[in-house]
Amino acid sequence: MLKFARPLHPGEFLREEYLVPLNMSAGALARKLNLPRTRIERIAKEEIGITPDTALRLARFFDTTPEFWMNFQQTYELETEARKLAPELDKIEPLKAA
Repeated sequence: MLKFARPLHPGEFLREEYLVPLNMSAGALARKLNLPRTRIERIAKEEIGITPDTALRLARFFDTTPEFWMNFQQTYELETEARKLAPELDKIEPLKAA
C-alpha cells in the first residue's frame, strides 16, 4: 500500500485531482450529483468524509468505482487513528500462535 507523509483525505484528492483540473466548483459537482452543495464543499475542505451514498454518486459521475472512494476513506480513517493510537498500540503484545 502506498504510504504518504500524512494521511491523504479523500476530499483533498477530490479537490486536487478532479475539481481543480476540471475548473469545477464544489457547488457545480453537487448539482451534477444531486446533492446538497454543502456536502461536497465540506468533503473538499476535509471537514467530513465520504459516505457510501456519496461514493456511489462520485463513482458514477467520474467513471470510477464506489470501492475506490470507500477504500480511500477507510484508509484515511485507519491511518489517522493508527497515528493517534500508536503509543497505546505499542503497549499491546501480539498473541503468539501455539
